[in-house]
Amino acid sequence: MGESMKGMKRTHYCGEVTEKHLGETVTVMGWVNKRRHLSHLIFIMLRDRTGLVQTTCCENTAPDIYEAAKNVRGEYVLAIKGTVTARTAENINAELSTGKIEIDITELRVLSEAEVPPFQVTDTDVGMDLRLKHRYIDLRRTEMQNNLWVRHRVAQSARRFLSDDGFIEIETPVLFKSSPEGARDYLVASRVNPGSFYALVQSPQMMKQMLMVSGFDKYFQLAKCYRDEDLRADRQPEFTQIDIELSFADEEDIFALMERGMKKFCMDAIGREITVPFKRLPYREAMDRFGSDKPDMRFGLELKNLTEILRGCDFAAFSTAIENGGSVRGINAEGCADTPRKQIDAYVEIAKENKAKGLSWIVISSDGEIKTALSKFFNESKLNEIIQALDGKPGDLLFICSDKDETVFDALGALRCAVAKKRGLADENEFNFLWVTEMPLFEWSEEDGRFYAKHHPFTSPMEEDLPLPDSTEKRKAVRARAYDLVLNGYELGGGSIRIHRKEVQEIMFNALGFTAEDAQKAFGFFIDALQYGTPPHGGIALGLDRISMLFCGADSLREVIAFPKVKDASCPLSGAPSVVEQKQLDELGIKININREG
Repeated sequence: MGESMKGMKRTHYCGEVTEKHLGETVTVMGWVNKRRHLSHLIFIMLRDRTGLVQTTCCENTAPDIYEAAKNVRGEYVLAIKGTVTARTAENINAELSTGKIEIDITELRVLSEAEVPPFQVTDTDVGMDLRLKHRYIDLRRTEMQNNLWVRHRVAQSARRFLSDDGFIEIETPVLFKSSPEGARDYLVASRVNPGSFYALVQSPQMMKQMLMVSGFDKYFQLAKCYRDEDLRADRQPEFTQIDIELSFADEEDIFALMERGMKKFCMDAIGREITVPFKRLPYREAMDRFGSDKPDMRFGLELKNLTEILRGCDFAAFSTAIENGGSVRGINAEGCADTPRKQIDAYVEIAKENKAKGLSWIVISSDGEIKTALSKFFNESKLNEIIQALDGKPGDLLFICSDKDETVFDALGALRCAVAKKRGLADENEFNFLWVTEMPLFEWSEEDGRFYAKHHPFTSPMEEDLPLPDSTEKRKAVRARAYDLVLNGYELGGGSIRIHRKEVQEIMFNALGFTAEDAQKAFGFFIDALQYGTPPHGGIALGLDRISMLFCGADSLREVIAFPKVKDASCPLSGAPSVVEQKQLDELGIKININREG
């Protein structure tokens, strides 16, 4: 059982006690990081969120405290009062801010005992499943504490920056109306409106636009959002956006605002200076050069289009793709001719995982010898033409993919990142920001035989691309006044200039296949608002989780979220989602039609 804190008040955090406190009496509280017993001395390293401090007691001078300290174990919670003294020169720990001092204990209380934890806080090799199941232990680790402090500083910096720039923070509802567009909604049954459901908001999009109609011309909030989608390392079912909207603004205003903002966030959170303005790249060029709308610009490995030099060739995989409206493209992994065959096969599998039917490759050895299965289909002259088009030279490894453009881009875009990671081509210390602009307005679904909004249905088309064309192919080429902010191959956020005229919004809904009745049913409240004087406006939503992840140098959002979900959207800590009582279902008028057995 633990003792009471009565009569003891913490005077300092552990990591704050330094040489300037020599001779002072201090009281610190925290967890036992480590206990060492040497002869007649006991050393207790105490830990809190600021760091570590060493405390000591001696059997000869403090026998009662010494006896109590003998029973202390790792992760016990202690309150320690004592005198700050200097360590001897040979015992100084230069790695700790408190490494030149220690606290001679005059009073020790065990506030809480602890069982042996499932893993030690100091362990670096602990499986993610175990970490998340016992997240309260995992969060004690210095790395996790630091990560959440970085996240906190980003959030506070965003609030200060936007407030100082004249923005007002306004909270919008989390329970809202389900939308037929976008990702799947999380639905919440209404007890007082039987058979009706709320949706947990995927984004405050329509609400923040209505705030522009309301005259709040500069809005922001740190908005919690929810999407029922398949998870990846950089996705979570619930996430936080730094959500921003402003009136009487165009793309240049938003770019300038966000570049100033990111510069401040980066400095405030991790003390790092970044260069502005950021580079810009139209979407079409990003896809053609890098096979991705969020390219990592820290390395080359750019795609080259081989379509014209291979049109009508005898190799069916290439010629058929071209005849069907696709393309043949390749990348040059310079200096990678020494790649083992097993690794080349792994690269082929990466292409196949991205729906490519296969991947051709050419090895040019250091002495100029060419090794490739393509020699069965192309003579030496044609092979040299392909190699020349890819800027190949001795020592290089060339990859070629053919299919419809979307598949080729996905396969080679993933491949260039895999090669760069394997060969260490990206500078891990570089922050390479990029604006990707002129995004497509529409996205065609072969499965549904209709267009969807690439960004969302409220995005304004580029004025040069109006009026909207009727043909499917021409409509695919319509550009939006939309933009994404990218950092090192990750999308930090996206936004657009919005449609602010009712008649244009109705044209957009019609282009997406909505009848007037359907649009009114789904978005009537929003369409109505547009007819009462709507200013031109635009905005952006930045992912707080993803910014924090990249600022921390982490490879997963789980490292910067206190209690994250895993791949199946479950919570290892609590066991959510879970079965609820029948009484709760009855109140909601819900009947479960799923066999839970097995």
